Amino acid sequence: MSSNSSTDSKLSLRFGVLAGMIVLAAFSRMIPHMLNFSPLGAIALFGAAHFQKKWQAILIPIAATWLSDLFINNVIYARYYPEFTWFYSGFYWQYGCYVLIALLGLLLFKKVSWQRVAVGALGSSAIFFLVTNFSCWIGSTTYAQNFGGLMTCYAAGVPFLKGTMLGDLCYAAALFGTFAWMQRQIPALKPALSVANHQ
Repeated sequence: MSSNSSTDSKLSLRFGVLAGMIVLAAFSRMIPHMLNFSPLGAIALFGAAHFQKKWQAILIPIAATWLSDLFINNVIYARYYPEFTWFYSGFYWQYGCYVLIALLGLLLFKKVSWQRVAVGALGSSAIFFLVTNFSCWIGSTTYAQNFGGLMTCYAAGVPFLKGTMLGDLCYAAALFGTFAWMQRQIPALKPALSVANHQ
């Protein structure tokens, strides 16, 4: 086997494992969980840290999120949707959060460390809290459309922040920790340059 073929197969293996872990994590949303305890922020960080192409780092976690949304909306919560639902109302705010979290990951994970993972998870929670509560406030008839109304909306969202933070921290620890362990067991899962240096 040529060195190029060997490198390609290792890249394919790495890509497949990363994508598989992200899809599996996204579909773990089907498991009963506390409110706002979600893997979606963590998979955006994880993809940004490990995919070698930036478009993969953003697109694949978003695609996994969308696929899990399709299943949840049309199978688990089908009784709430009279027709097949491709996208739920306001989805762009949520998906915009995950793009921002992936961009945070691209800036943060020039090198992966536990400290950066923790900072990324907390940053993910902050992004989700700020963006989604802003989306609840803007144009709302419940909250006054001024600064005071916005602050009231953020205050109302604080009780949900615990679940978001725990989800981001727990899933980030699980994903990053599992893949770090797998890389030690299977050197081909290391980035291309690391694999080349290992040979």
